[in-house]
Amino acid sequence: MNDRVKSLPPDEQRQVIAEAVMELAVEQNFSDITTTAISNRTGITCGTLFRLFPGTDAVGQVFIEWVAKRLMSRVDNAARGADSPGAALEAIFMTNIDFLIEHPSVPRVMLGELKHPGRTAPKRLIQIFMRHYRKRLSGLIDEGKTLGELSIEITTDEAVTHFICTIQGLLLLALVSGDSIDIRSEASRAFVIYRRGIRNVR
Repeated sequence: MNDRVKSLPPDEQRQVIAEAVMELAVEQNFSDITTTAISNRTGITCGTLFRLFPGTDAVGQVFIEWVAKRLMSRVDNAARGADSPGAALEAIFMTNIDFLIEHPSVPRVMLGELKHPGRTAPKRLIQIFMRHYRKRLSGLIDEGKTLGELSIEITTDEAVTHFICTIQGLLLLALVSGDSIDIRSEASRAFVIYRRGIRNVR
């Protein structure tokens, strides 16, 4: 391990590892990434990797932790800059799409982790992330109802589920179509349809 990385605290070493995993996920199949490959890329020994991420799920765990932290940070910043709950929902929606365009390996890897049997560490992290994500959306939708911007006829849980399912549908379309569609334009049109379904018509 080089001296610079060796001197970093564990949280910063995790950051170095996460960035290396993201790079490797672009270059090869995620399932083929080994701790040896991460060690070669970062200079961090395999022993240190296993101490930071114990268990056989180490690579998937560092990947999901990185995604959750970065995506929630961007989601929070997007919502903070909006002037209404509805505008915040749109900002979150498009920020999510932009993040996944920038990191095309994310949906493929997350789907792969979710299909593993049992309660793996990466799967638990995805479930925790989704609970936080749903809670963030629920708060905005409830606020929008209180302000009269969003319809009270649709339940908050339904509105959140439709929001997430719309994004998932777009991701599936992108995975199937490859580079043959403009996913951001499709996302903008999809959100218009979603917004029509939840807004309060006066």
